[in-house]
Amino acid sequence: MNDLVTEARERLVSRARRAGLATVGYRVVDSPLGPLWIAVGPKGVLAIHYGAEAPEVDLRRIVRAYGPGVLPDPRRADAVARELDQYFAGRRRAFDVAVDLSPLTDFQRRILGATARVAFGAVSTYAGVAARAGSAKAFRAAGQALTANPLPIVVPCHRILASDGTLGGYAGGLDAKRRLLALERGDVPTGGWPKKAPTRS
Repeated sequence: MNDLVTEARERLVSRARRAGLATVGYRVVDSPLGPLWIAVGPKGVLAIHYGAEAPEVDLRRIVRAYGPGVLPDPRRADAVARELDQYFAGRRRAFDVAVDLSPLTDFQRRILGATARVAFGAVSTYAGVAARAGSAKAFRAAGQALTANPLPIVVPCHRILASDGTLGGYAGGLDAKRRLLALERGDVPTGGWPKKAPTRS
């Protein structure tokens, strides 16, 4: 029975692609942090979500931008899956895949753009990112924008700490944030770096 369902789904997906209705392709990949749900649209990667299913808020954002043609398409996400594998294996320090931030607000795009410029192995703070984005007083809003970052890892919000050097929050959980920082920097103190966040270029 499962084979019949899979076959029927593949036929429907193929027909949607031929008709030009498949605007966004997604797949789930394994990672050291668990499954990652990846969506790629016509302009680049739209979402990377911790878990095997997309949250409703991500799907609504994608559908608003590109319509309901969000369909399984493993090949479309091959490039980002390959770069993530290289990153987790310690063979990649920066991502080359195109990202699509167009469905976000201008403020979110500026905050994520500033976050994307924090180099591998370096860290910054929510206040630092807000200042680099041209909104120095909006550090709380910057934190909210990073909590809602649709492209974790590729847009490295795990490199952003609280002003006192502690880890702050992270959509994938603090264990995932600690593991990503450890991959890039080595050992991470249990709570972060109290009092002063170390920086490294």
